[in-house]
Amino acid sequence: MKIDKFLQFFVVKEKRFFPLFVQSAENIRNAAQLLLEQTKEEDADARRDYAHRIKECETLGDRITDKIIDEVLDAVVTPFDREDIHQMAEDMDTFLDCIRDCSKKIAIYQPKDPSHKVIEIAEYVLKDAEIMLEITGLLDNMRDKAKELDRLCDIIKENEHIVDDIYESYMSNLFEFEKDPIELVKKKNIIQAIEDTSDVGKALSSTVRSIVVKLG
Repeated sequence: MKIDKFLQFFVVKEKRFFPLFVQSAENIRNAAQLLLEQTKEEDADARRDYAHRIKECETLGDRITDKIIDEVLDAVVTPFDREDIHQMAEDMDTFLDCIRDCSKKIAIYQPKDPSHKVIEIAEYVLKDAEIMLEITGLLDNMRDKAKELDRLCDIIKENEHIVDDIYESYMSNLFEFEKDPIELVKKKNIIQAIEDTSDVGKALSSTVRSIVVKLG
């Protein structure tokens, strides 16, 4: 009986990671939704308000990431490798940081009009965030859900390829047709920031794939 209680203690401790990852993903999804709305906004004050709300998401995300790292340091047993838990937490934190960076640039630079291509990439960022939420919901059953996790990672990878194409097309047109040098720099920096977010999403999917392979 004592041994059963002892083992049960570690199982409970192990499961603490999963709701933290889900909480992180929910926060990221909320920030991505705000970013999409901000990219469509033309009013300067409204853009700054969106940036402030996304900053609040970033602050919450930092607290969640710190909690995950604290749990890693305290845990005797972890659901998968400590390094992988740390990497996944860092990837999610970086994804949110990229969202924040893009929203901050929109609020500071105040481009003259919303870009359809930036909006399109923001839609893919939100799609990635929603997939992250799905992935974190499967973490407590990774062995049985390996195929589903692999499928979700494939979608994020494909999204990143699509975003790359949108980014390259936008940059080509921007340098060809934008005659205002200040506006050109503003738009270039904004789309680079949001494209970086997609790259981090792909990195996160690679981390998840690595975990699944190790659990094999």
